[in-house]
Amino acid sequence: MVLFAGEIDTFLAARKAASDEARQNAAFFLMSGLDLQEALCSGPEERRKILLRLERMIERERLKGSSRHWSYDLNRHIALKQVADRLRSDDGRDKEAATRRRQVRPRRNRFKEPAARN
Repeated sequence: MVLFAGEIDTFLAARKAASDEARQNAAFFLMSGLDLQEALCSGPEERRKILLRLERMIERERLKGSSRHWSYDLNRHIALKQVADRLRSDDGRDKEAATRRRQVRPRRNRFKEPAARN
């Protein structure tokens, strides 16, 4: 029975990885017209050009989202970010630096508690 649990976990992990790969392939190809596998196999200079182009596409997608444009797609935005992270990590850069997120300030409490009376 334990053997089946391990096989199930392996199958689910492989299925999730294949789904992520397909999502990234589709978003990258539709936005840039380039194949993801060719981009991953490209040389360092070509990869740098692809990353610059991809960063601009991500920025345009971010601007669409912030202006609540009707054509903004959060899933496409996430897939493009994942592709950029994959290209950076395969480039030899630090994985942590590639996925570093902006520090977020703690949320301010809008509803202040009334001051205690003495």
